[in-house]
Amino acid sequence: MENLLGQKLLKNKVITEAQLNKALERQTLQGGRLGHNLVALGFTTPEELKNFFSVFPKTPSSVEDTGLDLSFISDLVMKHILFMGEFTLQAVSEKIKLPIQIVDTAVDILRREHLVEVKGAGGYARETYKYNITGQGKVRGTELLDICRYAGPAPVTLEEYNKLVELQTIKNIVVIEASVKKAFSHLIVGEGLLKMLGPAISSGKAIFIYGPPGNGKTTIAETIGRILPETVYIPHAIIVGGQIITVYDPVNHFPSNYGPGEKFDERWVLIRRPVIMTGGELTLRMLSLDFNQISKFYEAPLQMKANNGLFILDDFGRQQMDPHSLLNRWIVPLERRMDFMTLHTGMKFDVPFDQLVIFSTNIEPNKLVDEAFLRRIRYKIKIDHPSEKEYKEIFLKVCDSNGIVFKTDVYDYLLKYYYKRLDVKLNACHPRDIIDQIIDDAHYYNHPPQLSREGIDSAWKNYFVDM
Repeated sequence: MENLLGQKLLKNKVITEAQLNKALERQTLQGGRLGHNLVALGFTTPEELKNFFSVFPKTPSSVEDTGLDLSFISDLVMKHILFMGEFTLQAVSEKIKLPIQIVDTAVDILRREHLVEVKGAGGYARETYKYNITGQGKVRGTELLDICRYAGPAPVTLEEYNKLVELQTIKNIVVIEASVKKAFSHLIVGEGLLKMLGPAISSGKAIFIYGPPGNGKTTIAETIGRILPETVYIPHAIIVGGQIITVYDPVNHFPSNYGPGEKFDERWVLIRRPVIMTGGELTLRMLSLDFNQISKFYEAPLQMKANNGLFILDDFGRQQMDPHSLLNRWIVPLERRMDFMTLHTGMKFDVPFDQLVIFSTNIEPNKLVDEAFLRRIRYKIKIDHPSEKEYKEIFLKVCDSNGIVFKTDVYDYLLKYYYKRLDVKLNACHPRDIIDQIIDDAHYYNHPPQLSREGIDSAWKNYFVDM
């Protein structure tokens, strides 16, 4: 990937060959990514690198540009108009996300085959024609739906998909210290932890976060997602071996309102870099193509939806499968950044595995995985219990956000009478949960929530279990 970046920068005359060689020498000595070394040497700037990788899919101007067969486009149009009845070229164009001139070519074939007919016109231009599906067309549309019920935007080819994922790679994002500090400013996080997290995020490599429960591992993983800069393009669907695979997921993908000035191929959606999170519900089946026997098309697996973004595997070790099965499934993708898929027809193909993967667990690592796997995870970061200083800062922050006056004597009572007397470890989630108990109690008895010894006693009894 680094050599590829260097060659692209050379080809586009962003840098000279001498500058590239110096940057590669510096990279050998000091490490880091090629882009960072080019910036450090003053050969380019973060803005220039960002602009260089600001790509967008161009609108196809002909059937050949789409990478699709004209017969496929005609069949897709046929399935759409089966539900539309009377239609115009513009209406179909909006449905299949292809320009009118391409839709016109497909509809003209359908008209000559007597599957559609011109019903009227608002002028001389073909764009004003009103079409209607014929009886023969309804039969043909129904037959097509029996073969595959996909009737969405036109797909892009696997080759186009792989190419754009590579250009938008997570490995080329520029993460600076200031953006990391800003993203974590709403949390009480030690400077030492931030110094570990920053380089790990910037590397684009897998991160293993572990430590006792209730101390912010999930929150930290989610916050990392907010650091990922810029937007990326994701296709509505791709076509492989004549099979449709939907990729865009409105539940997990969030469209961005900020696109380039030039019109782009609407078969793609501009979204914020994806952040996909899964927990104990994850199964091996969810990491493979999901073929719907009724609709006759596929849905992309979670890791494919996370390409160019972040994949958080929360509660690792509590999935409905053996951890080693998951690790064996991902050991090659993590190393080669390439995943392998299989269609129900038996056809195999590869797709990019381009994402920052975060494994988060409260189980001891040596009970979950062997040393060989941990060696392949570049960054292992422990999120431990907060210190007394950090715990107090969290408690103060929670009180302030809920409009509760902090009382030192009550806080000291909590520490001394409960934590120290009962030898209970401080957890980062405790202040929030204790204050929530106090607020619930106040709402029930219809009085303002306040910090008191009685409130602490009640909250502690309700929250903790005597073992």
